[in-house]
Amino acid sequence: MNMTKHTFHETDEVLLRALQEDIGSGDVTALSLIEDGDMSEAVIIAKGDLVLAGLQFAERVFYLVDDRVAFRALKKEGSRIRKGEKIAKIRGKTGSLLSAERTALNILQRTSGIATLTREYVNAVKGFRVMITDTRKTAPGLRFFDKYAVRTGGGRNHRFGLYDGVLIKDNHIAAAGGIGKAVRRVRSGAHHLLKVEIETGSMSEVRDALKAGADVIMLDNMPEERMKKAVHLIRSTDGPVTIEASGGIDLNNVRRVAGTGVDLISVGALTHSAPAADLSLEFLSR
Repeated sequence: MNMTKHTFHETDEVLLRALQEDIGSGDVTALSLIEDGDMSEAVIIAKGDLVLAGLQFAERVFYLVDDRVAFRALKKEGSRIRKGEKIAKIRGKTGSLLSAERTALNILQRTSGIATLTREYVNAVKGFRVMITDTRKTAPGLRFFDKYAVRTGGGRNHRFGLYDGVLIKDNHIAAAGGIGKAVRRVRSGAHHLLKVEIETGSMSEVRDALKAGADVIMLDNMPEERMKKAVHLIRSTDGPVTIEASGGIDLNNVRRVAGTGVDLISVGALTHSAPAADLSLEFLSR
């Protein structure tokens, strides 16, 4: 599914599956403990500093459990939240709040964690004309949420899936018998509006990619000195070629990588290794 066409219905399907996974045939604790007419008010509180992302998904979880729940956001998406700040206030049937709590927090903690880590990378390269992007290394079934969180944190999205961008990687090159053959086959098979990106790891592969007419060249797991040489070579040729750095990049070296002159830095850790934001739902005194 294309992220720009991801429908409200499709998002609900994911959230409903998550609720079914948690609630199953019924919340036995809440059903046994709480009277049906009991009403409560609760707040979502940040237990650590974070960048807020995905609050509308958390709100939707409560609504899917009970459409009479009142949810009021207290902070804006993408804002920096400090430890102890209240993010949202929720009022409704006590049982409904308890049943929705974990699923809502799971989504919000993941998306806010990704946004928080992304913001760290974006801040680390300030002053350079480079974009931090994600990859396809997302949790199965949660790609829309993960990539939304990256954007909210200030990053950019790489291709959403295998269908909306051409990226010729090492195994494709091996299967096709070389970079030139791989590009020719892709150009004849994919439609003309798709840019062709080629993964390279050596200077000879960069030259082959340039000769083949790549639109984007990925410098994959290259040492910084080699990366600088590759950027210089690519910039010295005719025609605009976008340069992406990928592989082995973390917060310790991302600024140095940005200094090599690349246009994009893709970081799989944004989505596969972001720590969950620390959030909790707390009931107010009745």
